[in-house]
Amino acid sequence: MSRRLLAINPVDHPGGAETTLMRLLSGLAVRDWEITVTTPGRGALSSAVELAGYNWQPLPLGGIGARQGTRAVVSFPRVRTLAAQADVVYLNGAVTGRALPALASAQRTVLHIHDMVRRVPRIWQLADVVLAASGAVAARLAGLDAEVVYPPVELHPPLADAPWKAGGGLLVGFVGRIEPRKGVLDLVQATPAIRAAVPNVRVVIVGDDPYRTTPRYMREVLASAADEGIEHIGWIDNAPGVMRHLDVLVLPSYEEPGGTVLAEAMAVGTPVVATAVDGLPEVVRDGKVGRLVPSGDPVALAAAVVEVLGKRIAMGEAAREWAQQFGIGSYVERVERLLSA
Repeated sequence: MSRRLLAINPVDHPGGAETTLMRLLSGLAVRDWEITVTTPGRGALSSAVELAGYNWQPLPLGGIGARQGTRAVVSFPRVRTLAAQADVVYLNGAVTGRALPALASAQRTVLHIHDMVRRVPRIWQLADVVLAASGAVAARLAGLDAEVVYPPVELHPPLADAPWKAGGGLLVGFVGRIEPRKGVLDLVQATPAIRAAVPNVRVVIVGDDPYRTTPRYMREVLASAADEGIEHIGWIDNAPGVMRHLDVLVLPSYEEPGGTVLAEAMAVGTPVVATAVDGLPEVVRDGKVGRLVPSGDPVALAAAVVEVLGKRIAMGEAAREWAQQFGIGSYVERVERLLSA
């Protein structure tokens, strides 16, 4: 007998939480779940949902910023109507917790927190199950007894051509959103020292600011990158496939709940350099699959990149083996048990 899942998502543009959601849904679909996904409106995510064969429904819950949740109340009748047709309501992200007061009659509610939250609203206690993207995230969720489920990755992603110009040299890259918390400018500032030690290295920045939240920071990063001869590539669809072409992936974040991109890189045999913040030490075995450094320290970042470049073959092999635990299959099995318990 099939089971019915209603997945409520707060944004229209795919990000890390949405990638996690779509990977979960792909596994549940082959396990005979009937799936409905909501987003605030039409966008790239609704298109992906319908392309995958799931039912899509519009459901605005207010903006993702602070003090924008009061508008969610207007959608409570629709939340109840949709939830009445589901066995499980899966709330993807902190913003979707706004819907919990409307779900008192739902059979089962699961709230998945992907961010390093700074406060825990009392209404989150209404959820039957709370999932956390890492132990660091769970530690912020006092009183909720959150279950840690690390973001899943494709262990064998489709092949992809490199989106940058062909040429020789070792490749060091950043892949992700260009925003202050990702620390991309630190990689730019570390580049001269990296090149001084490894003259044939190329540095690429792959990504964008899809929500246009920090346009000034992005302009500063791109201008500084251009001054250093760093190549910039916009948003790409198959990031895991592209990361096969990197010799080292760098994630110099100041705040990072789970580090999905690190696990994706390791799964294709690319070693990593990341900052030792929040959930990242849970994903990276320092000295084995890459290196961890303090945040905000371009000098340490450069030294770590140079070290990993020199050990990239052995670390890449170790990284691929280590990443097996983050595969989609085991993730879906674990989450499905929590959805159904």
